[in-house]
Amino acid sequence: MQDSGTQEQDGMARAGAAILEAALPHVAFDGWSEATFRAAITESGQPEALARALYPRGGLDLALAFHRAGDARMAERMEAADLTGMRYSEKVAFAIRTRLEVIDDPETVRRGMTLFALPHHAGEGARALWGTADAIWHALGDTSRDLNWYSKRAALSAVYGATVLYWLGDGSAGQAATAEFIDRRIADVMRIEKFKAGLRDNPLARIMRNRPGAREADPVAPHPAEKDPAEALPGRWR
Repeated sequence: MQDSGTQEQDGMARAGAAILEAALPHVAFDGWSEATFRAAITESGQPEALARALYPRGGLDLALAFHRAGDARMAERMEAADLTGMRYSEKVAFAIRTRLEVIDDPETVRRGMTLFALPHHAGEGARALWGTADAIWHALGDTSRDLNWYSKRAALSAVYGATVLYWLGDGSAGQAATAEFIDRRIADVMRIEKFKAGLRDNPLARIMRNRPGAREADPVAPHPAEKDPAEALPGRWR
């Protein structure tokens, strides 16, 4: 039996989902705006006070919730997918394609990018993009806890951001051009990773890593219990 606190959380989660679902048909016309937010409140039948508590910044928080829901749907599909026999680069490409496939209406993303392009919302957009990269690496079983945790997410954020822009304008059959674009971008990243591996094997680099005090200056990934990975930009240091 659920306690009252859990039941309340479940109820608020359902209310939030209902408001977000009611907002989606309005996004293509009014964007992630106050007008969309008000229409969603009315059509979802939820109390305005509750809606304001769940989405205090209105359309902006709705857009962020929509983005996080897409990350969650991608993670669910990745968990059920059979990646046996795929090279690592192919797994990353598959995850990016999966993230795009869970988007039912590209216009919701286009309107979101317009919102996050505004200077006062750019930080939120960057955190959302970082969160997607983190979700993808987590779905692929990434266990890095050092500088690689950051470099992987930074590289994938750039790849995914560029891919979304390309995908929005892709008119090819089955979006084959987007798939090819993803492969090219990941190939670029893999070349960088090979270069980094070569540097790590360099004798001078080993000396620098082993110098006194070097480890204390290394960056460390945020612990899930102490910080949301989406907020770990640029991160913290030992």
